[in-house]
Amino acid sequence: MLQIYDSLSRTKRPFEPVQSSCVNMYVCGMTVYDFCHLGHARMLVGFDVVQRWLRASGYNVRYVRNITDVDDKIIRRAVQTDQPISAVTRFFIDAMHADERALQVQAPDDQPQATQYISQMIEMIEQLQARGLAYQADDGDVNFAVRQFEGYGKLSGKTLDELRAGERVAVSHAKRDPLDFVLWKSAKPDEPAESRWPSPYGWGRPGWHIECSAMSHSVLGLPLDIHGGGPDLKFPHHENEIAQSEGAFGGILANTWMHCGPLMVDAEKMSKSLGNFMTIRNTVGISPDSDQAQYQVNVREAEMLRFFIVRNHYRSAQNYAPDNLADAQAALDRLYLTLQAVAPAPVTIDWQAPAPAQFKAAMDDDFNSAGAVAVLFELCAVANRDKDPQASGLMLALARVIGLLNVDANDYFKAPTRYTQRALNAQALGSVAVLNDDEIEAQVQKRVAAKKNKDFALADQIRESLAQAGVVIEDKPGGLTQWRRG
Repeated sequence: MLQIYDSLSRTKRPFEPVQSSCVNMYVCGMTVYDFCHLGHARMLVGFDVVQRWLRASGYNVRYVRNITDVDDKIIRRAVQTDQPISAVTRFFIDAMHADERALQVQAPDDQPQATQYISQMIEMIEQLQARGLAYQADDGDVNFAVRQFEGYGKLSGKTLDELRAGERVAVSHAKRDPLDFVLWKSAKPDEPAESRWPSPYGWGRPGWHIECSAMSHSVLGLPLDIHGGGPDLKFPHHENEIAQSEGAFGGILANTWMHCGPLMVDAEKMSKSLGNFMTIRNTVGISPDSDQAQYQVNVREAEMLRFFIVRNHYRSAQNYAPDNLADAQAALDRLYLTLQAVAPAPVTIDWQAPAPAQFKAAMDDDFNSAGAVAVLFELCAVANRDKDPQASGLMLALARVIGLLNVDANDYFKAPTRYTQRALNAQALGSVAVLNDDEIEAQVQKRVAAKKNKDFALADQIRESLAQAGVVIEDKPGGLTQWRRG
């Protein structure tokens, strides 16, 4: 039976949806004011694996991930770039979808945008005010009265006196308590007209936290079977969602809370201020960030990034470091080399058979994709040892259940990669050579001719030169020479 670790109870529990065959899952999505970074990649891929496994397990899944398209950061971006807010959000929504496609992240069933649910947010604020949980302050903002909600802090596990106002929770003299958070922001004279709506409290816009409470209730109803997000959302965002939703509607917001682990860069938290901030497109794209929402994806590097994330448990901390990327690239290459060497037979997965049963047991244990990937490598070893197309085919079929091995093996190796150890060493020396297919083929034929003429020194020199450029030469029986990007 599927077991999921619940962040609220801090225990791993059997998963029992409200309706036995259906799962309503809501995951907090992106605020679309900039390109998605690697922390977003961790969340996108992590919950993509979750919904894939739920569907593979026979559930009818309704997966909803929202888009925040009104926010202080969006307004600042629009003002700085002299664009309408709608143009900024449309561009970054398109860019986000391009990142999702690069990482083989399936589209959610619904992607509600905050600006489409303003009336529902206002209705919810009125309910909270009627129940004594909200008040309009002297500055025009409407705030949630945290100390009036019994149980505030149950998700973060802290008392009110231990908690501090977090990101996006402005501390204002007009608040009754520093922990009170804004539900409705009064419009400022210098803000764009696009960022304000009429309400019983005057012109303004919703606070960040109320958006998800209103959208999850409107789209899925309560209680949610699963509510998820990144590790930084547990407090204050999810804590505030609980207070708003349960304060307005009663009952509980979600039966199961899931939070993926943090993604570090060289053991430090990823941060623009530290200069270690990495976007998805810079990591898997041939071109760096640009003024285009779409970009050319390097399929080999994109597969590596997804594999890098999936082969770790979603709750574990993960370190994005050159050596770890090179290790992930080498491991993924082994799987693709197997598909090249042992053509996979078409198979139907029998979940009672030994390897599928082990795979299922791992995934049913709190979506332990690390354990599932270990089964893939066991099948990889069998396929190579026995030249067994059934083992190769089963490896491929199971991998695709969690969104891996999506590229034809020959196309995969045609793509260069920056993430082999040799390539990383070359980058450090500033001597990266990027060759196109025709240039590589010309060098290979030159080496073939050198060997034919018994000029083995030249042949070795060409092999080493190609190796420095990330190209592996393989001499086959009968004088056949093949190459692949290594």
